[in-house]
Parts: sequence; C-alpha cells; structure tokens
Amino acid sequence: MRLIKLIANLGYGSQKEVRAMLKAGRVRSLSGETLSENSSAAHAGILLDGQPLDPPAGLVLMLHKPEGYTCSTSDPGRVVYELLPRRFALRKPGLSPVGRLDRETSGLLLLTDDGAILHRIISPRSAIPKTYRARLDRPLRGDEAAVFASGGLLLRSDPKPLLPATLTVIDDHTALVTVVEGRYHQIRRMFAAVGNHVTALHRLRIGTLELGDLAPGDWRPLDPQTLAGLWD
Repeated sequence: MRLIKLIANLGYGSQKEVRAMLKAGRVRSLSGETLSENSSAAHAGILLDGQPLDPPAGLVLMLHKPEGYTCSTSDPGRVVYELLPRRFALRKPGLSPVGRLDRETSGLLLLTDDGAILHRIISPRSAIPKTYRARLDRPLRGDEAAVFASGGLLLRSDPKPLLPATLTVIDDHTALVTVVEGRYHQIRRMFAAVGNHVTALHRLRIGTLELGDLAPGDWRPLDPQTLAGLWD
C-alpha cells in the first residue's frame, strides 16, 4: 500500500492532507530519514510528528466505558467514539463495538475494525464468558444463584430459556454474574425476572480480559498475544 493511503486510512487526514504532511517533513523513519510519498517503509518503522503510527487494520481496543455514553452514533447524546482520538472515527475500515453496553452500564468494551474478530467474539459458539457486577435496588432473596444456574430461566417476551449463568453474592445488594450469552439487556432482565431491579451495572471481564487499572474513559490497544487469550 502506498504510504499516503496507508496513513490516510488510519484517519490522520485525507490523502491531500497526508501528502502535505510528507512535504512538510512530518513523516520520518525510526532512523530519522524524512519519508516521501514514494518511500517504502514498514508500518512499525514510520513516525508521524515523532510518534509511532496507530496499529494497522486488525486493531482491537479495550475501552473503560463510563456511564452516560452509548455505543451507537444513531442514539442521541454522547457516544463512546468521543472518548477516542478523532482520527479513530475516520479509520478505514472503521471501528465497531464488539457487542454493546447500554448508556447506564459501565465497564469493559472492545472495539475493532476486524469483522472476523468481532463475530468470533460475539458468536454463541465461542461461549466467551462475560462477568458483570450488579448493584440491586432490593436485597437478594437467596435463591437467585440456583435460578440463574438452572438453564430454565425465561425472560419476558423471550421464548427460549437462558443458558446457565453463575451468580456470586458480594453483599445483600451486590452480586457478580457471569453469562455466556449476549441477549438484549440480559443482566437487567434476569434480575427483573426474579423480582429485583438493577440500579448500577459494570462489566468487569470478557473471557481472560480485565480492565485492570484502566481508568474510566481510557483505552488501550490489545496485542495479539493478549487477544489470543480469549480463545484459550
């Protein structure tokens, strides 16, 4: 791929703008050589304004989504893309959320420009567990773990029972729930089915991936080795 198109596809600017960057000497190699539009250089060896380029196509980002942001640009209000550098919204191919978290749910959200990775993660065949911390309006009554693990829980207006899920009690108003499905508002609807209401919901983990010390609103790219842990 030509250098101009490579940098433009990463969202740094139009091809005209990238050509101007090259002419201004803003694009260099690791050795300090000024690159032109006819230069040949490996992606990892290119610096723009002294900084490495963003990862190429196949990018997967981990984002700590705060409450108050949606995952769809068609929804009103703030969207998760506002938490990323503007160029990320201009990448070709574009970044898409891997599954969604609703506006009032916080926690671990993945975004990728790789459709194959996206579908592999969300596919029911992959059965990748996702763990949430739920804060509840009313005290747990004590039988929720057995109900969730039964494989027979029905959600309202959904004729197919849920697959077994794991519930761990933290205190009388807080529980961890691990599911291997991704139905619409699943955790909230599960607690509604047992007569409770979720007041706060936070996704802690997807497979082997955890937020760790990633602060709300912050993000980081995942390296191939870390991502491969999802399939272990």
